[in-house]
Amino acid sequence: MSAAPYTPPLGVAALTPFYDRAIGLFTREAHWRSKLAKAIDPRPGETILDVGSGTGSLGVILSSREPNAFYRGIDPDADAVRSARSKAKSAGSSALFDEGFLADKPPSDEHRVDKVASSLVFHQVPLSEKIRLLAAMRDWLKPGGSIFIADYGEQRSIPMKVAFRFTVQLLDGVSDTQPNADGILPRLMREAGFIDVRQLDRIATPSGSIDLLTARKITA
Repeated sequence: MSAAPYTPPLGVAALTPFYDRAIGLFTREAHWRSKLAKAIDPRPGETILDVGSGTGSLGVILSSREPNAFYRGIDPDADAVRSARSKAKSAGSSALFDEGFLADKPPSDEHRVDKVASSLVFHQVPLSEKIRLLAAMRDWLKPGGSIFIADYGEQRSIPMKVAFRFTVQLLDGVSDTQPNADGILPRLMREAGFIDVRQLDRIATPSGSIDLLTARKITA
């Protein structure tokens, strides 16, 4: 496994067991995650990769929406992966979860995917890792494939800036999270080679505003 830095789901490993409850309370998770799943719109036979899959909530939702799609998540946090596997088993979901870093697993042509997703990951990693991660996600996509990101974006209003500062930045620090709050993600997506970068929604939450973003990999 890579020595690349990562932040546990709630900033410190000891809080991982409380992740689902905290995210539900402080991010309006049911609202933005349902919008994300609707945007991803899994189709029969598609392969969908969730990067930084955490405790597996997105995978369980997507596999229930379309049981004939193939879903796989990857996350560097062993505790989160164990939780994801347990959640999938309890839900009777076919979603699979692996421990590791996506950038350490260069894809072969036969393993490229139709869609790649990520939720609440980019704000937790350094700028260099945001760039590296977007490049890896691009490489894993088939030509013409789509990327979907739900994460903290530009905090435009004073209430959202204050909420973000006293929740997310208290847990995850300022250096990794501030580029997100400054609205850097769409630019990084374009610089990584994605086209048709669009904001699908912006959702105000008790911990700051969360953006839903999408883009496509250029067709070769």
